Parts: sequence; structure tokens; C-alpha cells
Amino acid sequence: MPLRSTGALLARALLLLLLLLLLSGAACTDPVSPEVVSVPGGQGTGMVATVDHVVDGDTVDLSFRGRPNERARLLGIDTPETVKPDSPVECFGPEASARAHELLAAGTEVVVQRDEEPRDRYGRLLVYLWRRSDGLFVNEALLADGYATVLSIEPNSTRRAQLAAAERAARSNRDGLWGACEDPGGR
Repeated sequence: MPLRSTGALLARALLLLLLLLLLSGAACTDPVSPEVVSVPGGQGTGMVATVDHVVDGDTVDLSFRGRPNERARLLGIDTPETVKPDSPVECFGPEASARAHELLAAGTEVVVQRDEEPRDRYGRLLVYLWRRSDGLFVNEALLADGYATVLSIEPNSTRRAQLAAAERAARSNRDGLWGACEDPGGR
């Protein structure tokens, strides 16, 4: 067989192999897939996201690698309202929003973990959040400091006991809204 024919045949075989690798996905990674990491404290896995904006004490806008932002609702907690249409600003609402801004400044990398239901009836992601820099469990921190009350809605209750313990401590110490508001649990 002439050398030229062998070279052409080899080039075609390599081209076919490269095409097959590209089609199978083995030759590249998906640039828009979120990075999956361990949740701080070894509590499973979560996806890495970046905080774009804090809406209020329990709602944030997040960006996952290469994707436009997604509105997310923190699971297991409820903070006093500040932005709900046709509703008054509730006691300790501005303070809860300010604390969420402190904990989750724009650009903060977080680890996002979901529970059973991925979204609520408004289309928001339902999430537990940890700051990636120091492992702070944000949902729990807002409860522990008295900026939120527990809101457990089945089937999203994986961390209910942990979150309830944080609320009990804040309530017994009269931290945050527990010392500032009348009947904060009955809002």
C-alpha cells in the first residue's frame, strides 16, 4: 500500500475517532454544569453558586456557573416581611434583611443543597445555603441570631430538628425578634 494512502486512511480514522469522542461527551466537559461539592460538615453534597442579590431575609438571587440568576427561598425559615406586595413591613423585617445582606453579600460563593421539592409554587428554588468561605449554615445562623422563625413545610423537613434547636436557643435568650416583637412566632 502506498504511503500516501496509509496516511489518508489514518487521518480519516483519527477524524472519525475524534468525532465519536465529541458526540459521546468524553472529550469535553459541560461548561454550564454546576460544580458539585461536599456540604460543610459532611452533610451530603450541594452545588456551588454565587449570590447575586439579597431580596429580603429569606430570599436571594443566585447564579450557577454559566447560568442566569435563579431566585431561591431559604428552606426551614421565615423572616419578617419587607417586600411582600400589599403587606406592611413587619416587626424586625428590615433588621432580618440587613442581616441577610451581611451574611450573603453580592459575590459570595455558597453551597446550595435542596430537599425533597426543588421549587415552591412561585417557581423559586428551595434551598439550604452554606457560605463556602467558612462553612456557615446561613439558614441556621438567621434562626440562631433571632432574625427568623422556623417554617417547616413537608416534605422539605430534612433539617427541621437542627433548625428548631437554633430557634429555641434564640427564643430562650430573647435574641433578635424574640426580644423586639410581640408574638414573633404568630405573625
